[in-house]
Amino acid sequence: MSEELIPETPEQETEENEAAEPIKQRKNGLYPGVSDELAENMKSGWADTELRGLEPIAQAEHTATRRAALSARFPGERLVIPAGNLKTRSNDTEYAFRASTEYAYLTGDQTQDGVLVLEPAGDSGHQATIYLLPRSNRENGEFWLDGQGELWVGRRHSLTEAEQLLGIPAKDVREIAAALTEATGPVRNVRGHDASIEAALTDKVTAERDEELRVYLSEARLVKDAFEIAELQKACDATARGFEDVVRSLDKAEATSERFIEGTFFLRARIEGNDIGYGSICAAGPHATTLHWVRNDGAVRSGDLLLLDAGVETNELYTADVTRTLPINGTFSPLQRTIYDAVYEAQEAGIAAVKPGATFRDFHDASQRVLAEKLVAWGLLGDLSVDKVLELGLQRRWTLHGTGHMLGMDVHDCAVARTEAYVDGILEPGVCLTVEPGLYFQADDLTVPEEYRGIGVRIEDDILVTEDGNRNLSDQLPRRADEVEAWMAQLKG
Repeated sequence: MSEELIPETPEQETEENEAAEPIKQRKNGLYPGVSDELAENMKSGWADTELRGLEPIAQAEHTATRRAALSARFPGERLVIPAGNLKTRSNDTEYAFRASTEYAYLTGDQTQDGVLVLEPAGDSGHQATIYLLPRSNRENGEFWLDGQGELWVGRRHSLTEAEQLLGIPAKDVREIAAALTEATGPVRNVRGHDASIEAALTDKVTAERDEELRVYLSEARLVKDAFEIAELQKACDATARGFEDVVRSLDKAEATSERFIEGTFFLRARIEGNDIGYGSICAAGPHATTLHWVRNDGAVRSGDLLLLDAGVETNELYTADVTRTLPINGTFSPLQRTIYDAVYEAQEAGIAAVKPGATFRDFHDASQRVLAEKLVAWGLLGDLSVDKVLELGLQRRWTLHGTGHMLGMDVHDCAVARTEAYVDGILEPGVCLTVEPGLYFQADDLTVPEEYRGIGVRIEDDILVTEDGNRNLSDQLPRRADEVEAWMAQLKG
């Protein structure tokens, strides 16, 4: 990585070191080591790059509908939804920016430091304005001397371009703190994303009112619109291709480690989408019994199972969440297959329970009953009945987690929705969730036969509730044991 300014002489270098202030924080146009002649030269000789006649982004119609629903829910109140800021990774390097889900959901924009404001507008509801950083100023040297100038980080849209793309009037975000400080009347803000916005609103908001806004925006995403469903399907399609890439490269993973699997899937995610939707779990052998194994530094051995839990996030920030448990050598051992078939049967029962009018808990209960039946049949729970096991929750020693969660722009979408709207809610068409039962026998679990220890199996698919039942968005990937073996043989052959 290059440095932001290379001094032309040792004397200039000394002067810059003594200044001690990072270049990217200098906003006054006075930069040590830059001659007046160079500064003047850099002001001119640049072509007009304004983009004209832009068409609105694909989701502009949908984001307008979402903003209208938000406006109707909070009439007469100013609503502030920030995108968030860059976060430091180390010293002067930052993590890749990811806009807040609430902001991206309402605007379709992914710009750092952006802020959406809905101003009360009487009988017409609200007037939306999006506050963004405009093109870098070339007169004061910002574009080449500031660390976030366009010469360093790339061109951004002008405010006029942003208006055309997003369908929202745009203003300079550097004006927003003053505007919010002077604002009167009730205000709500989505907290946790932009400290400067929160500081400007310190005396105008309450935690309770802000939380009501955040909860509303979480619950608004429970039912997906047509654009969102298409994006989730796109994410699942790309994820399936990523799993195929992994199977083709298992011999290389055996020669290296789980990180080869992680890198292989990540390449697909970056080629076809924005990123991975969450840290990939590439758990081989006994690591498969650790639910969130993301170190991915273990050995990949023939004869073991690979539990791969990974999802591509699309460029519009919708993510898949899919798990397959694969025999690394292409063939399940008899015991591996017995455990795998039990999880498959539990998943089948869970998927069948996903339909309009069912409760969110139904698919979990259906899957857990099957797993409890298997554990009792294998003699792992003494002479207890299945009903008693479920009453006491004893199966959870090996099933560990809930059987699924909502899915969308966040891998655990709608996370702050109220219990009555989510966990105790009723499924309806447009809801998308995961069904992911598993069995995990820890390597040090003395309550199970030795041959079970170190085996972990999970099967996970992304299920859309439809008018007449459900649709498996990730059904491109085989699930039944014999189909998995045949699929792997074809890819590796």
